Amino acid sequence: MLGTLNGALEVRGLKLPAAAIAATAEGVNEVVDGIIRLTEIRIAYRLRIPAANRELVDRALAKHQEKCPTAVSLSASVRISWTADIEETGSLTPPTGTPAT
Repeated sequence: MLGTLNGALEVRGLKLPAAAIAATAEGVNEVVDGIIRLTEIRIAYRLRIPAANRELVDRALAKHQEKCPTAVSLSASVRISWTADIEETGSLTPPTGTPAT
């Protein structure tokens, strides 16, 4: 789902550096009818975005799961949920050196 989210952001004109977009995933296994099955996946995103792009990011997050081939393939048998910890910044461009005096 991270790749789908990143692609959705890029299509909307927001290319985040690798250090500004990350995710962790947790799978839950349960015994169902005597068989251990993957029943749930929880994704936790960490995003650092320009504050001016918050609405764009919220729209991409709202749609990305239904556009993700893996999530769609698993949705009949595995619950998938996600959260997003979003840090808004003034800019993603790191400072470049010190000003000349």
